[in-house]
Amino acid sequence: MLNKAKSRIIEEMTGTVQGLHKAGAITKRSMDEFEALRYLEVKPMTAQRIKQLRSKTHLSQAVFALVINTSLSTIQKWEAGDKKPSGTSLKLLSLIERKGLEVIL
Repeated sequence: MLNKAKSRIIEEMTGTVQGLHKAGAITKRSMDEFEALRYLEVKPMTAQRIKQLRSKTHLSQAVFALVINTSLSTIQKWEAGDKKPSGTSLKLLSLIERKGLEVIL
């Protein structure tokens, strides 16, 4: 049932974005960005991958936490393998990995 609910919400959002585009409220570029994010493949991230990603950005754990709007302890737990990112956090990390930190700054 959860997948059906998520699917319904995504379809409703898609309809809304398409309607906004038809009405001229959002640009073709915004529409394309929405579509790209909608189909972004997100794979689970290992602790090592998260640490490598953060190191690649040349940020401390504390600064990285501020940039992605989470706590220092969450970053520490991810990098230690005690906790795994999911949902929005996982999608954000995947975007940073694919496009670089500039995508959110």
